[in-house]
Amino acid sequence: MLQAFFSASLGAQEQMQRMGIHGNNISNINTYGFRRESPSFDSLMYRMVNGVDGAELPKGSGARLGFTSTDFKEANLTNTGMAQDYAIIGRGFFALYDPETEEISYTRDGSFTLSMYQQPPEAEGEEPKEVYYLSDGEGRQVLDQSGFPIIVTDPTEEQPVGVFDIQYQDGLLHLDGGRFLATEKNGAVWVTDSKVMQGYLESSNTDLATELGKVIETQRAYSYALRMVTTADEVETTINNLTN
Repeated sequence: MLQAFFSASLGAQEQMQRMGIHGNNISNINTYGFRRESPSFDSLMYRMVNGVDGAELPKGSGARLGFTSTDFKEANLTNTGMAQDYAIIGRGFFALYDPETEEISYTRDGSFTLSMYQQPPEAEGEEPKEVYYLSDGEGRQVLDQSGFPIIVTDPTEEQPVGVFDIQYQDGLLHLDGGRFLATEKNGAVWVTDSKVMQGYLESSNTDLATELGKVIETQRAYSYALRMVTTADEVETTINNLTN
């Protein structure tokens, strides 16, 4: 019965992780540009055993969460009327540059703002120059179509925000909120001709009804796994009592 304990306890743990994924989708339902994730399970080692009338039945060690896939389907647009809000029509991402780590991440969330930066004086005796960059509000700078941070001179004008596409979107590393990090396996990154709409933001593509249905399904699977643990314990206790 040790195998039953293992399979049941593993199943309960994996369902808890599945619940965390769906819970994260629900918690980001109002996060602009968020892309929902779906869990995928893999079977652990198993073998076939003979059943009734020669039927072969699988006997294995259960299943585990193999990976999560991201749904990059486009979502609805919301008219905010804000001058530095942007939404992408079609494929692509905005690029964010972190001056501290030099990391470039990608997002569909175009709720940008202005961040002041003091440039060092070019000559001795001069005052530092204040420059305003378009940023995500967390210190990361928005890149233009040439891959350079955008310096804003007129905050009421539309800025030359760049839109970048990634060769292989599957496997993008999901960071906080709606940000993604591209690695070598994601291939090349290039500038696209996708249209950008000023004064709009793209909503999350999470569907609340779907996620709530998945939550109920996960809760039931978790309760079944715990019931399997209880049943295995009862069978083990009965067998031990028969030997006394």
